[in-house]
Order: sequence, then structure tokens, then C-alpha cells
Amino acid sequence: MLAALKKLFREWKSLKAFKRLSAKDRSIVIYSEGRGYWSYFEPIYVSLQARHSQDVVYVTSAENDPLLLNPLPGMRAFYIGEGSVRTLFFATLEADVLLMTMPDLQSFHIKRSPFSVHYVYVHHSIVSTHMIYRAAAFDHFDSILCVGPHHIDETRAREAAYGLKPKALIQHGYGRLDTLLKERSHALEGKDPGHPVQVLVAPTWGENGVLERHGIDVIHPLIEAGCRVILRPHPRTRKLAAQKLEQIAEHYREEPLFSLDEDGDGRASLLSSDLMLSDWSGAALEFAFGLERPVIFVDVPRKVLNNDYPALGLEPLEVQVREQLGVVLSTDRLEQAGQLAHEMVQNSKKLRASICAARERWIFNSGTSGEVAANYLISLVNGRGEGL
Repeated sequence: MLAALKKLFREWKSLKAFKRLSAKDRSIVIYSEGRGYWSYFEPIYVSLQARHSQDVVYVTSAENDPLLLNPLPGMRAFYIGEGSVRTLFFATLEADVLLMTMPDLQSFHIKRSPFSVHYVYVHHSIVSTHMIYRAAAFDHFDSILCVGPHHIDETRAREAAYGLKPKALIQHGYGRLDTLLKERSHALEGKDPGHPVQVLVAPTWGENGVLERHGIDVIHPLIEAGCRVILRPHPRTRKLAAQKLEQIAEHYREEPLFSLDEDGDGRASLLSSDLMLSDWSGAALEFAFGLERPVIFVDVPRKVLNNDYPALGLEPLEVQVREQLGVVLSTDRLEQAGQLAHEMVQNSKKLRASICAARERWIFNSGTSGEVAANYLISLVNGRGEGL
């Protein structure tokens, strides 16, 4: 009880400090729902600083966010938690622009402020907007920084179908992808050419996720084939299916080829892996497009949070590109996963060409998305914001 009261007091004190900022200091506010989300904002922040000398306010729900102790130059950081103080923060926000990766604004307890705030959504996944998200997930934003043409087509189709006010859609790109593109050339330096094939198992969460449905059966064939396996579960899996994770971790506790990675960022595991095994996770698209390495897609049922998604008549991107980024493996062939992993690494040059072609087709501004977003945010602050 005492710890909870101290935490609440800290959140309340931080909110009061935020409210004492001048209107000028609150021109651009970034809200992060957890410590793993900074990578989506970082290229935008860097460009705001380098090209525009624009300070930002960083508000986080993560108590252990490293930016709270060590804010970056031109940044003021505040902690508001995930409870009532956060709800109050949103309900009373006064700022020119709020930048956030959390969907479902206005749908639940996180509401738009009655004050004149321009809400900008930053996609934290490359996947489509209309199947794995709730139907109204993006309806109440003013602007959306779109990863690729699929986001524009899907958003406009929904606006037309339901008579929604058109949003400003920006041909943005994907900041986390840009970071991976910069880092990939050094990713495998120093590795022994004879190292075991390293497979990053990074599925999505939910009842149809490959871990929830198949557990150890998806890890075992890889270990048996001599692959090194890094299991990186979605944070929601830890919350909703902890017993399944503990079962796997205990089974492989003494196995040198297995490790469990639950670090908030996870770039180290991404960068060091030869290929990924996933399902419908957006991490698979990040891995393939960012590192130009292939993915084994286990063909579990689709992750669907909006049962009406077929009404838009647009096939989700994550359905369209799977065979361009790797191989789709049916669940009755899981025992072949290890052999398949070795074959895909040997065939990586051909697969890389297919991946690069798909990235060129589906991703805006590869390598420069931060500059595009920063220019747009500055135009909003100056009253000139325009989108598609």
C-alpha cells in the first residue's frame, strides 16, 4: 500500500511539474506508453534537434524509463504512470502537438483534451491498420504519419466508408526501420563464419499466437537442428500467458543453444540473428525490411481484432508480403523448421533481393523518415501543417 501511494505521489508531482511549463515549452509533446517505444520517436527527435533546434517534452508511462534519469539535450522528461494520473494528463492536456504511438484514442478512458491540441499518430508497426487493430483505432487523430501507401489507402477507404472527417496523412516511413538499416552492416561483424544459424523466435500475442498454440513444439525442431534460438516474446504474452513462457524457459534451462530475451528494446537480438520465426507479428516485417534477412512465417490463424476488415476490400499488407519476405510454414510441418532455417540461410542472397524489392514498394522514405516527420511537426507548430 505504501509503495503504491509513493508511486501515485510521484506521478501526481510530475504532472504538476508538467503543467507549470510555459505554453512555448509545450509546443511538441511526445507520449511514450513504455520504455520500448523510444526507438519509434528517436529519429524524429534527432531531426528536430539537428535541423530545427526544437526542444521537446517527453512524457512516459514507464517508471524505469532511462530518459527520466538522463534526458537528452533539448528534452524535459516527466513520468505519469498508467493509471488515473495518465487519464487526467490526457483529459487536461494543453499543448500545440502531441505525438504518440498508442492507438484507440477516444475509444476508452484515454480521451482527447478539450483544449486545442493536434494529435499526431506514429505507427509502431508496419502492418496494416484494419485487421489487427480495433476498427476505430485511428479515427480520432488529426494526422497520421504513414509507413507506406497501404496506410494511406486503408485510412482513406475507412473515412469514405463511414463518413469520417479526412485526416492529414503524411508520407512518413518508419523510424525504427531506418535505425536498423543504419546498423545492419555492422550486425554480424566479428561472428565466427561457422557459428550456428541463429533464429529469433518473435511471435505476436493472443490466443492464436504461435507460442500460445504450439509452445515448445516450435522451439524443439530448431534446437534439434543445431540452431541457436533466442525467444523474444511480446510483452503482452508475459502478461497473458506467463505460464507458457515459464514452461519453455524451464525446459531449456540447461540448453546452451537457447536464451530468453525480454529486454524492452531488443535490437541486439534482432541484429545478431540470421533469420526470424514468427506468425502475424509486425516484428517480422521490421526484421526483414530492416536487416534484409528472411522470415519463417508459421501459418497460425490470422490475428484479427476487427472482424469487419474485409469490408474495405483491401488485403492487409502482412498477408500480401509473407512469401516475398520468406517462407510460410504450415503448423503440421513444424518439425521441418530447423531444416528449413538452414536452407533459407543458404539461399539468403535470392531472398534478400525479394525483400529489398518489397521494401521499395511498401515503405516511404527509407533512411530519411525522421527528417520528414520533423519538418511536418515544425509546420504544425508554425500553423502551416499540410498532409495528403
